[in-house]
Amino acid sequence: MHEESVSAGNDAKAIARRTGIRGETFAYWYLRRHGYVFVARNYSPLTAKGELDLVGYDGETLAFVEVRTRTIRDELTALPELSVTEEKQKMLVRTAKRFLSERHIRECPMRFDVVAIDNEPGQPPVVRLHKDAFSPQMG
Repeated sequence: MHEESVSAGNDAKAIARRTGIRGETFAYWYLRRHGYVFVARNYSPLTAKGELDLVGYDGETLAFVEVRTRTIRDELTALPELSVTEEKQKMLVRTAKRFLSERHIRECPMRFDVVAIDNEPGQPPVVRLHKDAFSPQMG
């Protein structure tokens, strides 16, 4: 019995990972069609925890993009963008600072965007782009 529950947990994680990867790929192409020029995907700093899903320029503004994807089921009602908690925002800011330092990027306008994707089997994905979703102190 225990092995089945561990296996089911691993299956759920694998499905969630695949859903996330598909969502990030969909967001990448969606944002490219909307003029973003990407400089990084799945950036992780060498010396710290954290990941930036997408980093790219929207015009002159460098956007750090967090992608949140969910598969619509009866029991899931919360919007995926609501999962970008204050703790997650702090981690994104720390990771963005490391990105800027490692890439030697100086002064330029910056913001944090969130792309929320709802997948409903048999339907095209519903995408919500929240530009400047939160405004941290980057100083």
